[in-house]
Amino acid sequence: MESISRISSMLEAARDLTLEAAQSAGAARSLNPRPSRDLPFLQVKKLLDSRNDRDILEGLRKVISMMYRSKPCLQYFSSVVKNVASPNVEIKKLVYIFLLHHAEAEPDLALLSINTIQKSLTDQNPQVRAMALRVMSGIKVPVISQIVSLAIKRGCGDMSPYVRKAAALAIPKCYKLDPNTIPQLLDYLSILLGDKQYYVAGSAVTAYLEICPERVDLIHKHYRSLVRKLVDMDEWSQLATLRLMSIYARKCLPVKFKKMKKSKTKGFYDDEASDEEGSIVEEVRISDPDLELFLRASKSLLYSRNSAVIVSVARCFLDLGTPEYLDSAIGPLVALLRSPQDIQQITLYNIVDVCLARPERFVRYADHFFVHASDPFDVARLKFEVWTLIYPHCEAHIRDMILCELEHFTRALNPEIVQESVRAIGRCAQNDSHASTRCMRLLLEQVSSLNGNLSAESLTVIRHLIQQDPQSHTKTVIRLAKNLDTTPNPEARATIIWLVGEFAGIDNEFNIAPDVLRILAKGFADESEPAKLQIVLLAAKVYLHHLNNLREQQPQSPHPSASPQELPRFASHDEPNNPFASFSPRPASPTRSNPVEPPNLDHPIPKLWNYILLLARYDTSYDLRDRTRTYRALLANSSSTQLASLLLLAPKPVPHAPSPSENRKDLPLGSTSLILGSKFAIGQGQELPEWVEEGQEPDPRLRDEAGAGKEAAGVSSVGVGRPAGEALDAAVRGEKEKEREKGKGRMVEKSLEDWLGKEEREEDESGEEEEETEEDESEYEEITESEEEEGDERVEAKGLVDDKSSSSSSSS
Repeated sequence: MESISRISSMLEAARDLTLEAAQSAGAARSLNPRPSRDLPFLQVKKLLDSRNDRDILEGLRKVISMMYRSKPCLQYFSSVVKNVASPNVEIKKLVYIFLLHHAEAEPDLALLSINTIQKSLTDQNPQVRAMALRVMSGIKVPVISQIVSLAIKRGCGDMSPYVRKAAALAIPKCYKLDPNTIPQLLDYLSILLGDKQYYVAGSAVTAYLEICPERVDLIHKHYRSLVRKLVDMDEWSQLATLRLMSIYARKCLPVKFKKMKKSKTKGFYDDEASDEEGSIVEEVRISDPDLELFLRASKSLLYSRNSAVIVSVARCFLDLGTPEYLDSAIGPLVALLRSPQDIQQITLYNIVDVCLARPERFVRYADHFFVHASDPFDVARLKFEVWTLIYPHCEAHIRDMILCELEHFTRALNPEIVQESVRAIGRCAQNDSHASTRCMRLLLEQVSSLNGNLSAESLTVIRHLIQQDPQSHTKTVIRLAKNLDTTPNPEARATIIWLVGEFAGIDNEFNIAPDVLRILAKGFADESEPAKLQIVLLAAKVYLHHLNNLREQQPQSPHPSASPQELPRFASHDEPNNPFASFSPRPASPTRSNPVEPPNLDHPIPKLWNYILLLARYDTSYDLRDRTRTYRALLANSSSTQLASLLLLAPKPVPHAPSPSENRKDLPLGSTSLILGSKFAIGQGQELPEWVEEGQEPDPRLRDEAGAGKEAAGVSSVGVGRPAGEALDAAVRGEKEKEREKGKGRMVEKSLEDWLGKEEREEDESGEEEEETEEDESEYEEITESEEEEGDERVEAKGLVDDKSSSSSSSS
């Protein structure tokens, strides 16, 4: 019989080996790109109803495969759910996955498995307990909300941290099932926030941000422990904790400023007596110690392998820290440019936002922003923007390098990159007046380009530069006017004609406006509509200046008007400080004592004006005809041109081209709204609250960790033991306070160091210190004698009580 049983066991082992080999071969075949065939319904159901675990596992794999391919699987629900009580862990995993996907569709059948899942909460395997808790909270049936709450309560007290983490992640799911369970969930959350394990506390922080982000009172006693655990958490928990601590710091940690005197550095031979004159009073920021603790702990996360963590730390330093902390995050941000293109583009948006605040700190990384041939347009545009922001703070050789690179990309094949490079050159000239001459020379070379977009964009930037300093660009306008014959782009021609019209009031030596108008009038019919509009405007300005010149040639009145031989005026935002305020033509109002004679119609300028009016009168453009009638009405009365001067010769504001990302400056760093722009409402709830005012913050003692029950035993709330001496001293002081309250005697105030020092002195000290040891021994003897006397009194009192009790018993 034994031989038969032995042979049968060998056969079973051989069968198992054969099945495993068949499964491995099937797995190898599954790697081939052949499409898998679905088994018939009856065959899959037969596998699920089998008593063999291998058959059940194979059937579940077929069902899960069909489920992830979006094929109907509800017909197998009853056959799958009845295997939830299987002791096999692999079968339970697959059944739990199926339940999570289809519990909402079949809530009645899903409820039948709740009792079995509850039994799994007491399983010896912590993995099974965590899976059961995860599945129970994932079944979206509101009826079981109280059962899920009790399961979370049991999970919070589990010995395995893996189960406690599952309990923390189940809290938001239970809250979504039934929001009325929030009081119970807050108690569980408060327990899990103080957990010793960092991955349990990280999951608790994630749950906290989902259900009650406004309850900062739950964070007070766990603040410092969470900050110490920040380095050990996983990336998702670090992001949640950084977000939580940023909100907490704004609400509970005020920023204080203190006025301090900063002395200037003096030379060796300077007068040392004038100390007060050399000192400057400035406000210095004083951060809260708890805020400094958080910022120092976050600094180590700059070396994280996750780009989102680095960007989040940079946001914390930008919103909470000092400029020194923000400077330490610039290097790791620039290092992210070595990432793939999608991460590189998002990183550049955040780098530009930081560069708007601290552009001078990016100068040392200027060579990291070279545009490669494989870079898409958005990446190239952002790199150009970084260069324009740091350009005023760079040294001369770096400025030359930036301008050479931008000039190179003006000859690129992509028209969008060409336009962006020209705009970048204009912003460089605008930010640095010393480089405007070189930038102007680079732009003038592009005016005669065959690329119409390049010439139009170059002329737009040139117009902005001329309006900033019109006095030094008179010859530049003459040079641009010579390019009218070779400039086919309509926008470029319209820009040149507008510039000629603005300089129509200068002296006769450089006044080319009438000649340009005469040449343009010949081909007026062939011009584009934007050019025609500017030609009509040029004719109106030339005719208006002609009328003003006639008024100046009349006998002078007691209040003479200004000479018309002046440059055009471009108003700035600060009118009193505008250095070019004197270049505006001052229209002279006619006086009754000095009437103005009507203009001579034989002069070429009135003839040109009338000719342009006739050409525009029969044009097909409604806008052109309407504007022509407006100008004719303004200049109809040659003796009253004041209104026309106010409209046509009004001072033009000096254009200022800000950085393209200037409107995103106030958007949160690392948010979706920063990437998409301010016009999108995504991420509007991510703004941090304002800083709490000084005196309204919570009591800092709420963040003390000594209030925890474990601190009395010498164990900190973060799981790190204190030194034994401090722990014993704390225990002795606690016992002393208890004894004083109860009135049971006097406690001698001696710490552990005193006792250890006494023993060392007794062993190591020589005869020279015998007197000190004798005093200590006498003190010790007095204490022991007093304790012995108290002990004798207690013994006597106890004896009396015993005598009384014995006498009472004998009498009874």
